[in-house]
Amino acid sequence: MNKDEYKNNNDIMLTAIKKQLDQMSEMIEKMKIADYVELMQSPYRLLWLNFIGGVARGFGIAVGFTILGAIVLYILQKLVVLNLPLIGSIIADIVKIVNQKLY
Repeated sequence: MNKDEYKNNNDIMLTAIKKQLDQMSEMIEKMKIADYVELMQSPYRLLWLNFIGGVARGFGIAVGFTILGAIVLYILQKLVVLNLPLIGSIIADIVKIVNQKLY
């Protein structure tokens, strides 16, 4: 192998390595590893973000359950008005118990 062939092979390999390095760099940037590493180096910030996330999830669950419960009670009250024989008495008892607990 002469000097020119050796230089061409090196150039080809360096170009391939540079291309792979660029691809890896883009992948790492997309994964935001730098942000993750920065977050891991700051435990108080990590705790704060997890606390805020937990509070938001808890608030969302509470609001969602309240709305869902109100919709169910509304539907049950409408079913009582229809005066279905068996289901109506059971639903009336449930609505009465819920109203007693609310007031």
